[in-house]
Amino acid sequence: MDLFDHAMKERMKKKAPLAARMRPETLDEFVGQEHIVGEGRLLYRAIQADRIFSSLIFWGPPGTGKTTLAMIIANKTESHFVTLSAVMAGKADLREVIKGARERRKMVQKRTILFVDEVHRWNKAQQDALLPHVENGTITLIGATTENPYFEVIGALVSRSRIFQLKSLTDADIRSLLQRALRNEERGYGQLDIVLDQDAEDHLIRVAGGDARNALNALELAVESTPENEEGQIHIPLEVAQDSIQRRAVLYDKDGDAHYDTISAFIKAIRGSDPDAALYWLAKMLYAGEDPRFILRRLLISAGEDIGLADPMGLVVANAAAQAFDFVGLPEGVYPIVEATLYLATAPKSNATGAYFKAFDLIERSSRTNVPSHLKDPSRDRKALGHGKGYEYPHSHPDHFLPQQYLPEELLGTYFYQPSEQGYEQEVKDRLQRWRKAQQEALGIEETEDVPDLSEEDIKSIKGRHKKGT
Repeated sequence: MDLFDHAMKERMKKKAPLAARMRPETLDEFVGQEHIVGEGRLLYRAIQADRIFSSLIFWGPPGTGKTTLAMIIANKTESHFVTLSAVMAGKADLREVIKGARERRKMVQKRTILFVDEVHRWNKAQQDALLPHVENGTITLIGATTENPYFEVIGALVSRSRIFQLKSLTDADIRSLLQRALRNEERGYGQLDIVLDQDAEDHLIRVAGGDARNALNALELAVESTPENEEGQIHIPLEVAQDSIQRRAVLYDKDGDAHYDTISAFIKAIRGSDPDAALYWLAKMLYAGEDPRFILRRLLISAGEDIGLADPMGLVVANAAAQAFDFVGLPEGVYPIVEATLYLATAPKSNATGAYFKAFDLIERSSRTNVPSHLKDPSRDRKALGHGKGYEYPHSHPDHFLPQQYLPEELLGTYFYQPSEQGYEQEVKDRLQRWRKAQQEALGIEETEDVPDLSEEDIKSIKGRHKKGT
C-alpha cells in the first residue's frame, strides 16, 4: 500500500458510518457475549493467545458482534487474514484465496484465516468447494451467519467447526455503546456538545431490539440531523429519537429460525392456556409481516390437536376466523384472528384426537385385516357373498344405539380413543363408557386393551410418513 492508498483509506475510515467507526478493535472494547468471550472463556483465551487453529462459526442475530469478533481476530493474529462476503463472492474468488493460502504456507509457513460473512448464502456446491481446504488445514474458516448453521451450513463443515452462538445485546450493553460513541473524540462524537435526554436514550435502547448497529445508526441520524442551538449544543429530546428509530427491527425471517421459533412459541402458549403470551407472539408475527393465513392454518390445527372434543366449538371458531379474514382482510381482519387465539387459549384442552396416530401406528405394524362381512357394502355382493348380512341399523333401536361388532375379530376390545375429563369431553367419556360396557357384554369381550399413548417423537415420525403416504 502506497501513501496515497493509505491516505484514502484513512479518509474513508473517518467518513464511515458511526457503527463502522465505533466497531471495537480489541476484546477489551468488545461489549456483550460474556458467555463466549468473557475473560477466561475458551474463545477469549484462544484470541488472546492467537491460537485459532480450528474453524469457527459465529451464529446470532444481526448487530450482536459476529463480524466484530472476526475483525478483532484479524487485528490480533499473526496469520494472514482474508475476508469474503458470501453475497458477493463466488467460486472464482475462493480459488484465488486458496491459491494464495497454498503459496503462503509453502513459501513463508504462514497460516491463512478466511472470514466468510453470511456464509449461509453460499450454496451447497460452494460450501463443498471450501471443505477439502478446511479439512487439510490450508485455511482456517471463520463463518458468520444469522441462520441456524445446523440447517444452513453443510454438515461436513459444521462437524469441523466450533459453533459459537451469540445473543441479542442487553439494554445495558446498548447503553454502554451509545455512551461510548458520545464520549469517544476520535471515532465518535466526543468533540461535540451533545445532550441526549434520558427518555430519548431509553427509547433508542428499547427500539433497537438488542442490535448495536440499529442503535448507533439511530444515534447518528439524530445527531447529524439536529442543528446546534444558541449555546452550541446538539440537544436530542425524545421526539427526535422517535423520528430517528420509529420502528423496531423485529428479528423475523419468514424462511428461517425466527419464523418457526415464533409460531412454535405461539402454539405452545395456546396449548399452555396463556392468552397473554399467545397475544404477544401473535403481535410479533403480524408486526413482522407474517402471512395471517399461515397463522390461521396453525389455529385450525391447534383447535383439532390441543382442544379437540374438550370444546368442539374451538374448531368452529377457528374456521369462522379463517373465513372472516378472507372476507374482511387487514387491518380489521385481525379481530377474528385475535378472537380465535383468545378462544383457543382459554378453552379446556384435550389432545385425545391423537388417538388417530395409535390406529395408524397399529396399521403399519400389524398384518393385513379384512372388513367384517356384515360391515361390507351390500349394494354389489349381498346375494352372492352375503356382504352386509347381519348388520343392524342403530337408528332403529332405542337411544339410536345397539352393541354390535365394528372392529375386526382379532381387535375386539382394543381401545384407541381415551377421552379426557375436560369440558364437553367428560360427557363423551361417560357415554362411551356405557356403550363400551354394553358392547363387551353383547359380544362376550372378556379382555380389553387401552392402546398406550405415543411419544411426541413417535407422532412426529408418523406424521412424516403419513404425509408421504398421501
